[in-house]
Amino acid sequence: MINADAFLETLATSGLPPLRGRRHVGDDFRADVVTRDLGPLRLAELVTPEGECFRDARSARDADSELWQIELVTRGWVRAEQGGSTAVLGPADLVLIDPVRPVRFASTATTHVTMLVPRRSLRLGPDDAARLAGVRIRGDCGPGALVSSLARDMARSLDGFRADEADRSAAAVIELISVALSAQLGNSRPVADEALRTRIVGFIEARLSDPDLAPAKVAAAHHMSVRRLHKLFENQPLTVAALIRRRRLERCRADLAGTNRTVAAVAANWGFADPAHFSRLFKATYGYKAVALTSNNRAQIVNASAARHAEDGD
Repeated sequence: MINADAFLETLATSGLPPLRGRRHVGDDFRADVVTRDLGPLRLAELVTPEGECFRDARSARDADSELWQIELVTRGWVRAEQGGSTAVLGPADLVLIDPVRPVRFASTATTHVTMLVPRRSLRLGPDDAARLAGVRIRGDCGPGALVSSLARDMARSLDGFRADEADRSAAAVIELISVALSAQLGNSRPVADEALRTRIVGFIEARLSDPDLAPAKVAAAHHMSVRRLHKLFENQPLTVAALIRRRRLERCRADLAGTNRTVAAVAANWGFADPAHFSRLFKATYGYKAVALTSNNRAQIVNASAARHAEDGD
């Protein structure tokens, strides 16, 4: 009878990303794996007992960095944890796993299908991949249901394909997987994006006086690409750069209206290193020169002082 360690070795030699066993329940360990290929796709149907297993950073192989792993549960329940996300999967549910990042699985006695997809085929950017990894994809409705049904059937019957038929069929399956992942992003993005935008706006507000504040710095602080940052704000009234500029101008206008400091000093305090550029920008935005606010302040101070002297009889 095969034991847990021998089964995990069998998984690795079958081309599946390696796992390490933590525990299994019961003395009667029964497990099986059958692998099949469809063009560039590899599918494996696994039967596993109740237990836990994991993959740590030391277990990752270079070849696995070229793949995405998609798990489909057909019987039992699985809890998959990766990247701070936890997916509790029932029959027909799916989850995307990055095979080179640490992951932990806990399950009842289970039958499931593992699909290994060439990473280049799914065209997932790093931000979207991080958002999807370890997140449950429902297999009872929408594109996820179609992928779930198709993968379950494919794992059991992939005979009789010519090479060109296998490649074309694999391309169709990968496209369906892409649709399901895009749908999942669409379902989760509005709330997540709104919360992220709120954090970014707060970050910008707290650092308006930093002359180096720019989209690249904002993106780096939030561990995302500049492209992703721009996409996050593409449906907003202002781009990130425009938001920084507008809020700085508003702070400058408020300060100029309530202080007797020079235009150059106020502009520098809010991140504008070039007074001439600031003056042109201010005039283009508000229709009058920034110095007008300072002149009005001085006139008001002089008039107020004169009025006080008159009241005192001087």
